[in-house]
Amino acid sequence: MSFAGWPARAAAFLVDLAVVGAALLLVRFSGLPDGGLAKLAPWLVIAAHGINRWYFGGRSGQSLGRRLFGIKLVYERGLSPIGALQAFLRDVAHAADTIVFYVGWFFPLWDAKKQTFADKITSTVVVKA
Repeated sequence: MSFAGWPARAAAFLVDLAVVGAALLLVRFSGLPDGGLAKLAPWLVIAAHGINRWYFGGRSGQSLGRRLFGIKLVYERGLSPIGALQAFLRDVAHAADTIVFYVGWFFPLWDAKKQTFADKITSTVVVKA
């Protein structure tokens, strides 16, 4: 098993953030008046993120960013995709990566399995696809 390196993981995450950014731009420049349909805007952004990171990321192990960089998210044991709920919970667990001065985000630089704190909490790894 070949674990994905930090540069590929970070770049894939930035692409996934760009998906959210694109959704935000679409909402911003859609011309929706305040109120009415504009109240759906936050839900559209969450849906874009959820479809990319939780549905596709959980189902196949590859969000758009991971697919572009040839990596995938799988269970530590068995190497199978983790499913949408576990992908969502892993994103929630990224709070642990952030809360300790962002150390968890850089943990893959020296960890043997190249895991973040969120990976350790959810028993996941990111491998080369």
